[in-house]
Amino acid sequence: MKYGFGVDIGGTTIKIGLFSVDGDLLEKWEIPTNKTDNGKYILTEIAEFIDHTIESKNIDKSDVIGVGLGVPGPVNKNGYVSVCVNLGWNSINVEEEFHKISDLPVKVGNDANVAALGEMWQGAGKGYQDVLMVTLGTGVGGGCVLNGKVISGIHGAGGEIGHMPVKDDEETPCNCGNHGCLEQYVSATGIVTQAKKLLDMDERPSSLRDYDCLEAKHIYDEAKKGDVVANELVDSTCKILAKALAQVCSVIDPEIIVIGGGVSKAGDILTSRISKFFKEYAFHACKNTPIVLAKLENDAGMYGCVKSLF
Repeated sequence: MKYGFGVDIGGTTIKIGLFSVDGDLLEKWEIPTNKTDNGKYILTEIAEFIDHTIESKNIDKSDVIGVGLGVPGPVNKNGYVSVCVNLGWNSINVEEEFHKISDLPVKVGNDANVAALGEMWQGAGKGYQDVLMVTLGTGVGGGCVLNGKVISGIHGAGGEIGHMPVKDDEETPCNCGNHGCLEQYVSATGIVTQAKKLLDMDERPSSLRDYDCLEAKHIYDEAKKGDVVANELVDSTCKILAKALAQVCSVIDPEIIVIGGGVSKAGDILTSRISKFFKEYAFHACKNTPIVLAKLENDAGMYGCVKSLF
């Protein structure tokens, strides 16, 4: 059997999966992300874990096709990362460095891009070659897969849908430094921020006022129960996202749109409303593009990392 390792590097934990090349996840682990000294030990600790796994499972190293790494930041086609704030990295060729340490073939990609590739390979996009994925979490990530290949762009910023400018009058800066990015309105953080603004201005009764620490989940849950203010917030959020998706689809025209990330656990209320507004905004040829929920959840990145190896 031939094997591949998929490694999804996050700011808190690193998810490592051992896969068959047929796409079966054989076993997975999590190790803490050691950000000491600007993350200088991260790659070494991953390589040591993989070496130990190969040895303990009596795998012949020649049967390992390689290691795919997903990184939370822009990665160019050569595996170079200019800045990765969450890990403390600056100006590092992750592909070259990891190959030196592990002596294994390596492929590096942006975490959202490889998640899109994973969903195309073994998830909600299985059977398709042209997939747009959006991950709604603390922020908003995205990945474009066309003809089975990730479109990462010359600077590694391909698929960064979360930083599309959608509002000109936003005074609060986005984490990226710009103002009015999509992420500021449709992420888990964004919808809560918008909810607090609305509740401050609007005196209508709402069950959202009962929460001491309001979260995105509460807003979607209360909308499902019929809360008028919560429903307005969900409509506003889905409308903004649908308009952004319509703009992206006018450029890349994917076969399917996959919605993932923690917010996607809201379920059908999310996809049905995005679809409703998408049909209003989309170019006529794209109006019936299916919008579905991701299937692989937190494992999507690991799957995509392995798929990127071949």
